[in-house]
Amino acid sequence: MWFVKFGSRILVLFSLLIIVKAEVYIVTVEGEPVISYTGGVDSFEATAVESDEKIDVTSQIVISYSRHLEKKHDMLLGMLFDHGTYKKLYSYRHLINGFAVHISPEQAEILRQAPSVKSVARDWKVRRLTTHTPQFLGLPTGVWPTGGGFDKAGEGIVIGFVDSGIFPHHPSFATYNQEPYGPLPKYRGKCEVDPDTKKSFCNGKIIGAQHFAEAAIAAGVFNPAIDFASPLDGDGHGSHTAAIAAGNNGVPVRIHGYEFGKASGMAPRVRIAVYKALYRLFGGFVADVVAAIDQAVHDGVDILNLSMSPNSPPATAKTTFLNPFDATLLSAVKAGVFVAQAAGNGGPFPKTLLSYSPWITTVAAAVDDRRYKNHLTLGNGKILPGIGLSPATHGNRTFTMVAANDVLLDSSVMKYSPSDCQKPEVLNKNLVEGNILLCGYSFNFVVGTASIKKVSETAKSLGAIGFVLAVENISPGTKFDPVPTGIPGILITEVSKSMELINYYKISTTRDWTGRVKSFKATGTIGDGLMAILHKSAPQVALFSARGPNIKDYSFQDADLLKPDILAPGSLIWAAWALNGTDEVNYIGEGFAMISGTSMAAPHIAGIAALVKQKHPHWSPAAIKSALMTTSTTLDRAERPLQAQQYSGSETMTLVAATPFDYGSGHVNPRASLDPGLIFDAGYEDYIGFLCTIPGINAHEIKNYTNSPCNYTLGHSWNFNTPSITISHLVGTQTVTRTVTNVADEEETYVITARMAPAVAIETNPPAMTLRPGASRKFSVTLTPRSVTGAYTFWRGFDERKQKAQSQNTCSGYGLLPVTWVFWV
Repeated sequence: MWFVKFGSRILVLFSLLIIVKAEVYIVTVEGEPVISYTGGVDSFEATAVESDEKIDVTSQIVISYSRHLEKKHDMLLGMLFDHGTYKKLYSYRHLINGFAVHISPEQAEILRQAPSVKSVARDWKVRRLTTHTPQFLGLPTGVWPTGGGFDKAGEGIVIGFVDSGIFPHHPSFATYNQEPYGPLPKYRGKCEVDPDTKKSFCNGKIIGAQHFAEAAIAAGVFNPAIDFASPLDGDGHGSHTAAIAAGNNGVPVRIHGYEFGKASGMAPRVRIAVYKALYRLFGGFVADVVAAIDQAVHDGVDILNLSMSPNSPPATAKTTFLNPFDATLLSAVKAGVFVAQAAGNGGPFPKTLLSYSPWITTVAAAVDDRRYKNHLTLGNGKILPGIGLSPATHGNRTFTMVAANDVLLDSSVMKYSPSDCQKPEVLNKNLVEGNILLCGYSFNFVVGTASIKKVSETAKSLGAIGFVLAVENISPGTKFDPVPTGIPGILITEVSKSMELINYYKISTTRDWTGRVKSFKATGTIGDGLMAILHKSAPQVALFSARGPNIKDYSFQDADLLKPDILAPGSLIWAAWALNGTDEVNYIGEGFAMISGTSMAAPHIAGIAALVKQKHPHWSPAAIKSALMTTSTTLDRAERPLQAQQYSGSETMTLVAATPFDYGSGHVNPRASLDPGLIFDAGYEDYIGFLCTIPGINAHEIKNYTNSPCNYTLGHSWNFNTPSITISHLVGTQTVTRTVTNVADEEETYVITARMAPAVAIETNPPAMTLRPGASRKFSVTLTPRSVTGAYTFWRGFDERKQKAQSQNTCSGYGLLPVTWVFWV
C-alpha cells in the first residue's frame, strides 16, 4: 500500500513563522469538454461524440476547441491571481473541462466564488492496489486458437496502463524473434526518450510511454533521482501488471538458476501504452492520474487498466459515483474505452471496496489452483509444514541446526535484532558454516525492514547449508507468501509448529551455567519446495480482496449496485519485474516477481477484455463487461460453490461460503465470454440516468461534473441495465426492468427462471423470449418480500439459453446465462 501526505513548506521571516499551505486542487469550470461539446461557442464547431465513439483528436475542430478551453483556463487564473502566486499543472480538456492548480486554501476559496467555476476539489491520494493463469483460465486451448493463436491474440488492441511505468528491456515486452509490429494509425500517443540513454521507451509492442508528475512535484515529494522523471519503472508494479495483461508468450521465469515455468500475458499480441502516474515512495495523486487518463483516451487506447485507486472518495463528494476521478472515467467510457479497476486490498472486511461506479469493471482477486508448499523434517522424526520456493538439502543427509542468537560474535550486537538474520557480520561464520541457520520472523518482516531475500543472502555468505524462519507471533492481517531463494530455506508459518521446532532445539542443545551453547545436537532436513501443487479447491476469493456491499456515499450507505463485478486470479502471480524495482523487498534486482493483490487481478480482466474486443470490435464497454459477467462461474474446479478466505476468531485463515459481495458475478470464464448469447448493454445516457436517481444528488451537481442535464432517469437506480439486480432495502413489492440484446448469429430462445428464496416471491414477465440476431427485448422481475429477515438474500436468476439445432443430426444447444440477485429484506 502507498500512503501519501501532502507536504507544507515552512519559512521563517523576521522571526515570524509563516506556514505556506499551498496544495493542489482539481477545478472544473463552465463549458463542455471536447467529448460532449455540442456547439454554441462562436467560431467553434461541435466536437461531441456519440456514446462509445472515439474522439477524433486529429480533426482541426477538436484541436481548435481544445486550445480554446486551455486559454479560458489560463485567462481565469490570470484574472483572479497575480502572476507567480499560483502554478497551473494541467488543463483537462477532453474528458472534463477544468484544470489542476497549485494554490493556497484562500485562493481555492476565491476560485469557488468565481461565477464560471463549478467545483473545486482538493487533490487526494491514490495507491497501487504469470506463468500459470493462462492455462488455469483455458486461454491456450479455448481462446487463443479462435483469434489465430497466441501470436495473434489481441492483435490491433491497445491497453493503456496508468501505473508506475515500465521496464522496457524486459523479455516480456521484447520484439525480437516475433513477427514485426506494424504501424497502428488509430493510436496517436507519443514516446518519451530515456534522459540517460537517449533511447525511446517504445519498440512496437510498447507503442506509447509518458509520465505525469506535476502534482507530485508541487507537493514536494518527487525525487527525480529515485522516482525517475520518465516512464521508467522504478517500482516494479507497472511492469508486473503490463506483463499480466499483455506480456509476450513463453518467456522463461528464472530466478536463482531455477525455472518456474514460462510466463505469458492474457493477450500476448496486445500493444502496451504506458502512462506513469504512480511512484516508488509516495504513490500518486489524483490530479496526475486524471491527466494520464485524459491523455490515454486522447491517444486512442481501447482499454484502460487501473491497478490503483484513490484512497477514498474525496471528502467533499456527496456520492461515491460523482467526483473528478469517476467523472473522468465516465467520459472515457463514453469514448468507447473499457476500464478495468482493482477492487482494493482491504478484505476480508465488508465495505472495503475502492471502485464504486457502474461504468467501471471492478475486479476482485482469486487464489488459483497453484500452491507452493515445503516441509522441515526434524531429527526426532517430526515433519513441520511450511512454505519456501527453494531446493532441498542434499540427499538423505541431516544437518545440524544453529540459532542466530546462539552464534553471535558479540552480545552488544543485540541491538541489531540478530535473530532476523539480516546482518551476516554479527554472526560467527565458523559456527554457521555447513549447518542450517535458525532465524526468527519478527514484525520487521511485516513492515518491510527485514526480508526473506536478505536472510537467504546472510545464510549463503556465512556458508550455511540452508535456513529456517520460525513465526512465533502472528499479527492480525499478516499473510505469508512463498519467496524464491537460491539455497534451501523454509518459513514455518504456524505458531504451534514453530514452537515444536523451538522446543526440540532447546531440548537438543546443551549449555553451560552462563547459557552459552556447549554442543548443537538438533538436526533437520529441508524439503524441495520448487514444484507447484495443483488443487481442485480453486478458485477461492483471496483473503485480502476487498468486499462489498458497494457504498453510494461518504457515510457508507449501501448502494443499489453490486460490486465487485467479477473475480479473476490475483494471488501469487508470476510476471515481469523491473530490475531496479523496490516495491517488494524480496525481489530487488530480480527480473520476475510473484506477488498478490487486486492489482494483479485487474490486468487479467483487461487482457481478456482485449480478446473479447478483438473478436467483437464494435461492442461497447458495457457489452464487453456484460459478456464477462454473464459467462462467469460461481463453482470451483471440483464443481462446488466458490469459497472465500476469511478470518476465524483467532485471526487465522479459514474458508467460508462466498457471496456476490466477495466475487460479484463470479470467476471469469474467458472462452465463454467470446459467445455470451445475450448482453445487457448500456450507454452514456444510461449512466447519466443512473446518477439522476441517486437520492440527495441534485441535477445541478450532476451537470457540474458531466455537462449533462437530468432529462432521463431510471426511476430507481436498481433499474440500471447491468447483469445483476441489487436492492439494498427491499420494502413492499418492487418491479425491476432489464433489456437484453441477442448478439449471437442466430435466433435464440431464453427461458427466465429463478432459484426461489423463502424470503422473497419472484415473478418474471415474460417468462420466455425468442430473439432474432441483433434484436433487443425488455423483461421485468417483480419482487415481493414474504418475511423481514434484516439481512441480505443472495441467489442466481437464469436466462436458460436454447439455441436452434443447425441440422436434424445436431442436438440443440443449451446453457445458462446467470444473473446475480442481491436483496436486503
